[in-house]
Amino acid sequence: MGEMFTGIVKCMGIVEDVRMNEREGSALTLTLDVRDLADRVSIGDSISVNGVCLTVVAIEGSKATFNIIGETIRRTNLGMLKRGDMVNLEPSLRVGDSMDGHFVLGHIDGTGRIVERMEERDQVVMGIEINSDLMRYIAMKGSVAVDGVSLTVAGVKDCVFYVALIPHTLEVTTLGFKHEGDTVNIEVDILARYLANLLNIPI
Repeated sequence: MGEMFTGIVKCMGIVEDVRMNEREGSALTLTLDVRDLADRVSIGDSISVNGVCLTVVAIEGSKATFNIIGETIRRTNLGMLKRGDMVNLEPSLRVGDSMDGHFVLGHIDGTGRIVERMEERDQVVMGIEINSDLMRYIAMKGSVAVDGVSLTVAGVKDCVFYVALIPHTLEVTTLGFKHEGDTVNIEVDILARYLANLLNIPI
């Protein structure tokens, strides 16, 4: 199955550099300041960056570098990153790590667009529009990963699903400063993937 994550963001990183990789055509090379994760990151390690499983190809101090292939650029929001942007970071699960979110593979199913952001007294409710083909895998009270953050679906309407963000999530993840019109990475629940496979539904 490969590396796995929980959707519990450990820290936010900062984009130090993003550039085209001339040797590989459309591929990008992304360098991040991984900050609090620096002590546990080595070459070859897998890290979830905005929900995308990437492999560290170089490390210098707290600066980690990743190569991003064309398919990942097309399927995710990583190609939109620019120097100074913040990203959600989570290292892959290790034996003995706590499992507080839900099983996340780091394989993005597609992107969504934030179409509503409603501030309430003790939370922010966010509406995210996704492709109709993905909506069949979104269920009320089910799990979904948004930019790598494990969330519970609080509502569904047409091609929009809603999530409620508590103050802690708003403080420690990039969802705290996302606005209407922003693009986010979506990974549906692994259980929905398996069910689709059993029923021979393409995803």
